[in-house]
Amino acid sequence: MNKKKLLATLLLLSFFTTTFAKDGYKIKVNLTNFNDSMIYLVHYFGEALPKIYKSDSAYVNKNGEAILENKDSVLGGIYMVLPSSRNAYFEFLLKNGDDMSIAVDMKNLPYSVKFKNSPENDRFYEYVHYLKGFGEKQEGFKKQLAKAKTAKDTADIREKSSKESKALSQYRNSYSEKYPNTLLSNIFNALETPVVPDGTHYLADGTVDSAFAYHYYKDHYWDKFNFHDDRLIHTPIFDAKLDEYFNKLVYPYEDSMIKESDWILSQIPKRTELFKYTLFWLTYNAQTSKIMGMDRVFVYLVENYHMKGDAFWLDNDQLKKYVEEAARKSPNLVGSPAPELTLQDINGKNYHLSDIKSKYTLLVFWEPTCGHCMLEVPKIDSVYRAELKKKGVTIVGIRTDDPVETWQDFIKKHNLDGWIHLYDKDNKSNFRLLYDIRTTPNLYLLDENKIIIGKRLDHSNIATVIDINERKKSSTKK
Repeated sequence: MNKKKLLATLLLLSFFTTTFAKDGYKIKVNLTNFNDSMIYLVHYFGEALPKIYKSDSAYVNKNGEAILENKDSVLGGIYMVLPSSRNAYFEFLLKNGDDMSIAVDMKNLPYSVKFKNSPENDRFYEYVHYLKGFGEKQEGFKKQLAKAKTAKDTADIREKSSKESKALSQYRNSYSEKYPNTLLSNIFNALETPVVPDGTHYLADGTVDSAFAYHYYKDHYWDKFNFHDDRLIHTPIFDAKLDEYFNKLVYPYEDSMIKESDWILSQIPKRTELFKYTLFWLTYNAQTSKIMGMDRVFVYLVENYHMKGDAFWLDNDQLKKYVEEAARKSPNLVGSPAPELTLQDINGKNYHLSDIKSKYTLLVFWEPTCGHCMLEVPKIDSVYRAELKKKGVTIVGIRTDDPVETWQDFIKKHNLDGWIHLYDKDNKSNFRLLYDIRTTPNLYLLDENKIIIGKRLDHSNIATVIDINERKKSSTKK
């Protein structure tokens, strides 16, 4: 056979091998020292234990044998076999098309796990054994530190511990170089964190860069993460990395969060499990954040991703809930003009919010029989008398519910005579929708131009928000 025919034959064989590669998996399991009748095949989804998700199950016969089999395409990752009693488990790497055997002594986990026809899992368990030795050494160093009597002893022990940590990192790096783009390599790379270069670092003007370590660590945080390997979502790594990056490294300002959210979503192919998890995580993180201003991030993500078809996993009803929530929040975002309100005082006099002239206006939406309001409103008044009034604050208390008489009685009982007290006499203002009032008390702080500079506040942080605003104004003038 000449070279051209040989090459054509090899290409044809390659084509048929690719075309007819099997989907799914077939896993023969042989368990000793096992008393359960059922096992489950489960996997991670972004988060660590105890959150796991069932993929399959199988009956274990009297000989400890079971077969887990699926002919449909599956997304690989770190999977585990879990008995129905949930009293033990073992992990392994699974990829689409796997056909392997696993033998396990359930009384000697995880070190008794043996594989047939799965070289990557053989290497995975070599790493498991290495980790066992690493962990034992680190525990030893902890005990030595507790007994250390001098600074030199402490420094020496820490140096030894650091050396072992560097060896672990080198183990992972060497493996990734030897077996590039494999699942285990991508897991190792995802686990790596940036190592900040030693030495003193300087800014362009010659001064010491005191923030170098922070910027270097943040800028290189995702360097080794393979955003194109969807199997990483079936590991317990991604959620923790997102949390550290967005809640500890990114500045907690809405513009920074929006910029970083756009960046990470641009790194991930759309309509993948990694993209799905990331967009969900970012949206939920912004929606539930206690940090003022993060609702702007939520609205941005819904308007620029969900409403443009990128939340592919949501049905129409689920998507509608996100859109409605964004619509409730969008009129009252920090940095936006406060929605106009026309309300009445007890004598029927109309007050337009825009006509109340004050350096700062504090809107307090409250009701007199609300348990939290009964505690918080007097505290707000105390802070007002002690310091807010001197800062140029006018308090506008807005009754949200309860009989007018009950409202007036509370005002008199607690001497809230320094406030402007208003209510929606004819239910025409639509204040609940405009200010997203679903719970009380609910506070909004406005500047002299009626721009919202604070929301969801309480008596303890109103003055702080004012001070921050004053500093911003001062620095802007300079």
